[in-house]
Amino acid sequence: MADSAPYALIFDMDGVLIDNTRYQARAFQLLFREHGLTTNARRLLARLNGMPATNILQTVFRHPVPKKQLEEYASQREFLYRTLYWRHRHELPGLTAFLQAARAAGFRIALGTGSAPETIGYILDHLHLRSYFDVIVGKADVPNGKPHADTFAVAARKLGVPPEQCVVFEDALLGEQAAYRARMRCIGVSTTLKPGQFQAPLTVIKDFTELTPEQVLELLEANPTTPHPDKVLAQRQYMQL
Repeated sequence: MADSAPYALIFDMDGVLIDNTRYQARAFQLLFREHGLTTNARRLLARLNGMPATNILQTVFRHPVPKKQLEEYASQREFLYRTLYWRHRHELPGLTAFLQAARAAGFRIALGTGSAPETIGYILDHLHLRSYFDVIVGKADVPNGKPHADTFAVAARKLGVPPEQCVVFEDALLGEQAAYRARMRCIGVSTTLKPGQFQAPLTVIKDFTELTPEQVLELLEANPTTPHPDKVLAQRQYMQL
């Protein structure tokens, strides 16, 4: 890529750098139980994963809940999640080797997540991953979380790479939608969804042992058009989960 504009890889965190959805779901389920809610957290996250926790929680109450109360519930959920996941923090297989190879191949690299700074640190610093990212964009850096385009658009702007030169790694439909709204292409990571439940990814991987930076370049060159966000398709997929 020395003779052309650089490409950039933008990674979501939960479900992409790490396989933590079951622990996120368990934390939500414990919170729901405390408040007498019967919502199935795994099914809920399959639909809404990627949204801020307060937005997810807002959907499960049948009565209006003040923002301050939602934030308290979200903090409780975060504490439960960290407790449950404390001894299980491991990167997705092949991640570090892939990041090293991507850097050597000339890719710019960013993290684009809906998590708060302390949650980002809980993962990146424990796993010694922070140094691989040129840019880190989280909840505190954007006005609107996924499925809005802000997270990925800000990451691309900070990297200095045009959106059409960016590919997003996502495990969630709302994250995939955000990538397309940002005019980027997407590679699915099947920690949360089955491969057929994504909308229009370049490919779907189980982990980073299944992909090389050279293959990413081939996929980008073979698929130059960015898919359009498709709310109807996404809603139909939600119904199948």
